[in-house]
Amino acid sequence: MKESKAKKISARLLKVGTSKIWINPADGKKVKEAMTKEDVRSLIREGVIKEKKIDQKNKKRHLGRKKGRGRGMGKRKGTAKARIKTKKRWVQNVRALRKKLKEIKKIGGLKIPYRKAFLMVKGGFFRGKKHLEATVLGAQK
Repeated sequence: MKESKAKKISARLLKVGTSKIWINPADGKKVKEAMTKEDVRSLIREGVIKEKKIDQKNKKRHLGRKKGRGRGMGKRKGTAKARIKTKKRWVQNVRALRKKLKEIKKIGGLKIPYRKAFLMVKGGFFRGKKHLEATVLGAQK
């Protein structure tokens, strides 16, 4: 198999990125002869393929970052919206709107059917909770 393919498979096995994989250049022939994922596993056990360690210069910083150091306001670039993935933001919004819709349903007095409102939430019709209330309850509030 190609060296790049072996790198991808071994990266997945070792749970690191492809840039963190080292393949011994002297044993290139063994890598080329490997055909399956199991072959790659055996090469890892033999030490032909290894995971590169974090270089000492960045190790302290890397470990600190894992703990949450250096992630304050001064290090942030981009708006809060840009930093949160769009799907995650959508899920948060939809969950909040569905919760609000259930509360409104419990109180009663829906101007439109619950199911229709639920699907409107799913489709992204409402801008927020106030918009949901105004549309579903009508001009009562």
